[in-house]
Amino acid sequence: MSDFTSEFFNALIFIVLAGPVFVGVILAERYVLIRQGKADAYHLPESIANIGTGLLYKTGDALFLIVVGSAVYIAISSVGINWSSGSGVVDFLILFVMVDFTFYWVHRFMHKVRYGWAGHWVHHSSERYNFSTALRQTPVVSFNGIMLVSLFPPALLGFSPEHAVIALELNLFIQFFVHTETIKRLPRWFEFVFNTPSHHRVHHGSNPKQIDTNFGGVFIIWDRLFGSFVDENDAGEIRYGVTNRPAKTLNPVKLVFIEFVSMCQDVVRYRDLRIIWKHPDWVNERYPHSGQTCEDQVHGHPNG
Repeated sequence: MSDFTSEFFNALIFIVLAGPVFVGVILAERYVLIRQGKADAYHLPESIANIGTGLLYKTGDALFLIVVGSAVYIAISSVGINWSSGSGVVDFLILFVMVDFTFYWVHRFMHKVRYGWAGHWVHHSSERYNFSTALRQTPVVSFNGIMLVSLFPPALLGFSPEHAVIALELNLFIQFFVHTETIKRLPRWFEFVFNTPSHHRVHHGSNPKQIDTNFGGVFIIWDRLFGSFVDENDAGEIRYGVTNRPAKTLNPVKLVFIEFVSMCQDVVRYRDLRIIWKHPDWVNERYPHSGQTCEDQVHGHPNG
């Protein structure tokens, strides 16, 4: 086993340790919501499905990092530079901000391009918003190479793959905690700099003012800088879910692959490769009769 692959294995221990924390926070939120008379904020079958998709995502992500990610990282590092500030703490802070900045653009790509949306649709497909929603992910986002792009800049600058993976996973770990309605607004200075539950609720909204907004991972300053920020007070009533191809299944295996399959079926059905790189809603605008649920498309049934 190469040193690089060993470092990836060591970094993945961090991922395994995060699991119990997530489950504990989900149970605590569920308890609080029941005490508040909001028992319907959680739907047990859906929560189980969310956890199932999260397990499939992390299993696939780990395998992809070990088999493909390490090789790609080595290749990119070989043409990069071996930069360091001379301080391990400063290096990691720079690495963390760099990963978050790259994540912002990767996340924005996922929303703007159908190929990217195929690895992100499942995360937005729930009509509930709670901590279990954060786990509603798909390994497609790893297999299609989208998230791997977040590791390109660290590789070019010569950061170790172990530190790069830890920075990315720490970023995603922190993002888990913005998926809640139990926390309203945080201090003003915090809301200005960081992504918060308030900002991310807008991101998960499906009304016109909420779509394609607040892409930041840990920092919301990227959205403020690049014109994609919308404050919750200006977003109107938030309705969660997706506007096209809503999910009609709680089968985790179907959920993680269904939008990717739907995209491929649309390309074949309409003989139009532009579907892959156009906005996720473009197919419905170009071919109005294509408005089906993902479940309908996979089984070939029209949706009324």
